[in-house]
Amino acid sequence: MFGMERVITDTVRYLSLHDNKYLRYFPGHTKRVVALQMSPVNDTFLTGSLDKTVRLWDLKSPNCQGIMHLTGRPVASFDPEGLIFAVGVESKMVKLYDLRSFDKGPFTTFPVRQDFAECEWSNIKFSPDGKLIMISTNISQIRVLDAFQGNEINTLSGHLNNQGLPLEATFTPDSQFVLSGSQDGAVHVWEAESGRRLCVLDGGHPGPTRCVQFNPKYMTMVTSCTNLAMWLPSPDDT
Repeated sequence: MFGMERVITDTVRYLSLHDNKYLRYFPGHTKRVVALQMSPVNDTFLTGSLDKTVRLWDLKSPNCQGIMHLTGRPVASFDPEGLIFAVGVESKMVKLYDLRSFDKGPFTTFPVRQDFAECEWSNIKFSPDGKLIMISTNISQIRVLDAFQGNEINTLSGHLNNQGLPLEATFTPDSQFVLSGSQDGAVHVWEAESGRRLCVLDGGHPGPTRCVQFNPKYMTMVTSCTNLAMWLPSPDDT
């Protein structure tokens, strides 16, 4: 009997949910992958890693289509049209790239005010209408920026996160509201442009609500910690 050493790599894997088999492997990153997003219009996707690179891929090829070398931990996201992508660097600045000429570098860079030294960006997202950029952090703050000028519109706060968790936040499909998980298992809801907190939802989560996703077409939402909650509007709200 021979023992087999378990090898853990930072290769991205493409899994078929139909038969639970890996269709393709995407090697290249040398440290943990901390960001991954599919293009909304084709088979292109972005990955960001602690090796301080953002890589551009196509599902049809295991070879990296492009690489951007950065100076710190990245977060990355496509805009709704799939033509522009944003990269957050060192939790200090947002760089915007044109997908068709990303090798020429960012076409604009927005510095972002940093209130706390321990604040680290955990995610970045465009609003569905492409007008706003939302930055999630590992503290009780979510930044909302103007996607064209980079001006800070507001800071969303009130949710609990004193453990430095990467709690996910998301826009509603109409771009009017932001929902975020909380360390205590709740889900908080704000108006995106005014920053006014509207309500706190209880999904019965026993731990931190790390994942929040809104259906892009229908009035349904999912949140999760160690359990999963599916949300529908009540008849009184319709």
